[in-house]
Amino acid sequence: MTTETYRDAWGIPHLRASSTLELARAQGRVTALDRAWQLEVEGHRSRGTSAAFLGAGALSWDVLARRARLEDTARRCFAALERRDTETADWVRAYVDGVNEGLPGGARRAPEFARTGLAPTPWHPWTPLGVWLATHLLFAGFPAKLWREQAIRHLGPGAVGLFATDGPGTAGSNGWLVSGARTATGHALIAGDPHRFIEDPGVYQQIRLCCPEFDVVGLAVPGVPGIAHFGHTGTVAWAITNAMADYQDLYRERLRRTGAGVQALGPDGHWHRATRHTETVEIAGEPPVEIEVVETDRGPVIAGGPEGLESGLTPEPSKTALALRHPPRVTADLGFSALLPLLRARAVRDVDRALDAWAEPVNVVQAADTHGGTLHRVAGRVPVRAEANRLQPVPAWQPGHDWHGWHRTPYAPVEDGIAVMANQRGPAAPLGVEFAPPHRADRIRALLDARRTWTADGMPAIHTDTHLASAAPLLDHLAALDGLTPAAAGLRDRLLAWNRRMDADSTDAAVYAALRGAVVRRLAAHPVFAPLTEVPAYPEVLLPWLALGPRIGHALEHLLRAEELYGVDRPAAVRAALEEVAAEPPDGPWSTTHRLAPWRALPYPDGREEPEPGLAGDHDCVLCTSAVPGLTDRSARGPAARFVWDLADRAGSGWVVPFGADGVPGAPHHHDQLPLWLKGELVPVVTDWTLLTLLERTEGTS
Repeated sequence: MTTETYRDAWGIPHLRASSTLELARAQGRVTALDRAWQLEVEGHRSRGTSAAFLGAGALSWDVLARRARLEDTARRCFAALERRDTETADWVRAYVDGVNEGLPGGARRAPEFARTGLAPTPWHPWTPLGVWLATHLLFAGFPAKLWREQAIRHLGPGAVGLFATDGPGTAGSNGWLVSGARTATGHALIAGDPHRFIEDPGVYQQIRLCCPEFDVVGLAVPGVPGIAHFGHTGTVAWAITNAMADYQDLYRERLRRTGAGVQALGPDGHWHRATRHTETVEIAGEPPVEIEVVETDRGPVIAGGPEGLESGLTPEPSKTALALRHPPRVTADLGFSALLPLLRARAVRDVDRALDAWAEPVNVVQAADTHGGTLHRVAGRVPVRAEANRLQPVPAWQPGHDWHGWHRTPYAPVEDGIAVMANQRGPAAPLGVEFAPPHRADRIRALLDARRTWTADGMPAIHTDTHLASAAPLLDHLAALDGLTPAAAGLRDRLLAWNRRMDADSTDAAVYAALRGAVVRRLAAHPVFAPLTEVPAYPEVLLPWLALGPRIGHALEHLLRAEELYGVDRPAAVRAALEEVAAEPPDGPWSTTHRLAPWRALPYPDGREEPEPGLAGDHDCVLCTSAVPGLTDRSARGPAARFVWDLADRAGSGWVVPFGADGVPGAPHHHDQLPLWLKGELVPVVTDWTLLTLLERTEGTS
């Protein structure tokens, strides 16, 4: 048995092995060598033990992970995988064996272990499933149901539509497929960029996996074997975006203590026993915290308990708790049985068949092959249940809120040789509530329609387009203003002449952003919204979904265009905001304040300054670098990778990540891709083994 590790000029690992299991082992080992600290953090997050070394700031997540029973769910899913699909279970085990082989060496490279005093924690066979769960628990945005509950209570049902947009807590992507009928080569192109919180090290790992059964390049999730989201096998390629489907439910539970433990009131009118135990959460530098873990027939209780919630959000006089129901806890299936078939895929039909086993997150998928086949479909599990379940928490003690099977996942055509997905209402529309505005999708489609024939090298210009269509409602309000001071009138005229591009060097973009922020703050301060500013007694990790300012900021175009807004004088708010900005306009371009703000588990030591380069783009641009209007211009979320998959020649493909292939601070390949990412350029995908550097060859016996 032979395993070879090559690297290209950017340090990207290319792995070749004589069997599928040896290749999985090699992937785990190289990931641990390159990303040991990242794997350590993600493993602890999946178990709810990260506060033990990160401190009190991580406590809210740890408590949620414990109460949501993430590790127990991962164990259940792996046990079910062993019974149902032994080949995939063995493959996951091989990956974990590789992680455990590589962790000691990786930990010696990573200075964070010495800083925290940690020794690398051995992985269990279910740890990759726990990492997947922890990564995607909040992906579908179930906390938005708590927001909608508040908004309906204080503003009425119409608030759901007014505020229905993708906000700062969601993850999204751009993706587009151009069939061979629209390319110079006659073969398809697939391109895109997943939008996630930018982390250092990054959430995607560029990698090549080669064995006698397959040879795949793609973007892996560190800690998870295979290539789930974005891959190219040579004859077929695929990519995903968040479908924005709603597949997680919140139930308000009536709980009571008894001599035997805890009971929950069911929809049959009877009290039923809930499981209950306590756990201790360690916190660095502080006393440990004991928490109660309760699970009802609906699911784990993630907030409140038998003593209830002091949030004032339930009309019933009795006290309630919140239980979370989501597919993996119900089915003991995370969809890992799709991963090996994806690697083995040779044509679109193989990708389509593999995705029938996909569970979560629910994605829109595009695929194309060298035979001319294309695919545009939704993949994942969405339960069939009452409409009320999708909007807000529902009472567990009332009938009518059970799950009744799963929706059939929709397909969509590739029209005129093009398919675009950007989290807008599309094939997944029947499955969700809040979607992204159509601006990114419409802009990508318009750019693609501007030419009949495309090549791979034309795709980065689409990745980096900065046109902001959502600026129109605010600019329309400006155009209607009169009686302004000379300074405000001049600023208004300047913005009305602006090209609506959020370019890094644009001072007009900076002025627009300042005005937008001032309008958001004035609307958020209006008394009609005052009840929505009260901080409810929910876990801190869920509160970003309930913050009024960001909700108004991301729904601003809807609020400005609505026929009526609860008596708010919007022209007066825009006028006052314009005068405010005219009195003290920004003194630099957009990139002065619109800066990258990546998440790091540990800040750099010794006061080292963390790089926060200036950015172009904005939340509704194709170049989706999300600020939070009214709160900050800094961008914590943006393109976590970019790629172009060329079906004519895989070597014509390209990819880039925000930082680099190596997770070790100061290493040559830690941040070497950042300049390319900032400019919108791509690293070439190398497929010729003779152009790679062989770093390690291991021989063993089967």
